[in-house]
Amino acid sequence: MTIAFPTEAPPRPARLVDHFERGLDAPICLTWELTYACNLSCVHCLSSSGRRDPRELSTAECKAVFDELERMQVFYVNIGGGEPTVRSDFWELLEYATAHHVGVKFSTNGVKITPDAAAALAANDYVDVQISLDGATPEVNDAIRGPRSYETALRAMANLRDAGMKGFKLSVVCTRTNIGQLDEFKAIADEYGAQLRLTRLRPSGRGADVWDELHPTQAQQRELYDWLVAHGDEVLTGDSFFHLSAYGQALPGLNLCGAGRVVCLIDPIGDVYACPFAIHDEFLAGSVRDDGGFAEVWRHSELFTRLREPQSGGACTSCQFFDTCKGGCMAAKFFTGLPLDGPDPECVQGYGEQELAKRKNTGGGIPLPSGDHSHRTSPPRPRDGMGPVSVTIRRRDDIQAPPVSACAESPLAGFAATLTPRESGAEGHHQEGTRTTLA
Repeated sequence: MTIAFPTEAPPRPARLVDHFERGLDAPICLTWELTYACNLSCVHCLSSSGRRDPRELSTAECKAVFDELERMQVFYVNIGGGEPTVRSDFWELLEYATAHHVGVKFSTNGVKITPDAAAALAANDYVDVQISLDGATPEVNDAIRGPRSYETALRAMANLRDAGMKGFKLSVVCTRTNIGQLDEFKAIADEYGAQLRLTRLRPSGRGADVWDELHPTQAQQRELYDWLVAHGDEVLTGDSFFHLSAYGQALPGLNLCGAGRVVCLIDPIGDVYACPFAIHDEFLAGSVRDDGGFAEVWRHSELFTRLREPQSGGACTSCQFFDTCKGGCMAAKFFTGLPLDGPDPECVQGYGEQELAKRKNTGGGIPLPSGDHSHRTSPPRPRDGMGPVSVTIRRRDDIQAPPVSACAESPLAGFAATLTPRESGAEGHHQEGTRTTLA
């Protein structure tokens, strides 16, 4: 009997992540900012939201996009803003999406999650809700998100719990002021039957103005990493913290930048960006209003084609941890003025700090976001990376609600009654089947 030995090793099966790096025919999920209008003015808002853009996609245009996503078999859409529920057609669009087999997870500060709205949401198996809270106490949260926002968020969660909705998300942006509250956030989520979701503070939008003061310290990064390793099976991260994998053990998730490969952003006027955290002309791929719509942008835009080509890690490729952290977050580098092929500004090995120091010493400029929709009338501070922005933690007794006027700057000015899904003509459409878990 003759035994034939192979002359070379068989090719290694491609990993799932390898397919993702080359891009997919349709995004697994995408983020869609329905409006820039918002009743709050969070200091770290990545889209600089506040005032509504008059060029927003119409109801008919939004439905046409959902039709396209259904044809592309997109699994689900992350809807945000701004505050998406202040759009008068929000409930109609939510019902339309789920009726057309597109799951919806929407982020909200909870301002319109009334008992009736919560009941309608709990009845829809293809909807997930994400309540934003950035402090486990009112003092910490309201200093970031605005007066009484803690109270609003907890009331919304109570309404969802009482309506029988299980597993909705409590979403926290990790900052220097709340890293020490991770256990408390988990306790709040457990109390209301929610799942905790932690995300990274990005220097995007207004977040760039406060990033130097609010992004976690090196010691807090390690504290966060250790906490995630210990609670990885119980907490969602949306792949926000893959740069922390350079501490040693990879965190759960894809651990790569999915911009233009598996995710992207549609903004309120229909522009398509490679990344939800990079709203800048540098990352603009096209518009859903262009010929061919979203599918044409996703499959054939020059930017997305370029992002799906093999990427050079630049100086990071010489680091022993490059295969785990992949050089970090593209948006974090861009909006801190660092080169895209350089280290993440929060590189756990300290290389990002070295590059930031070089930038400041040479006076390097920092890119500005493409638009500012903030309620403020005064210009933002110069984006030179210098000069502090005051973030004051106030006593609860000192926090007063802002006066409400008829000024159109606030989308909720004069707001009295809450429009529920049923009142808007939506009958809380229910689809049979098991609730889809949207990570």
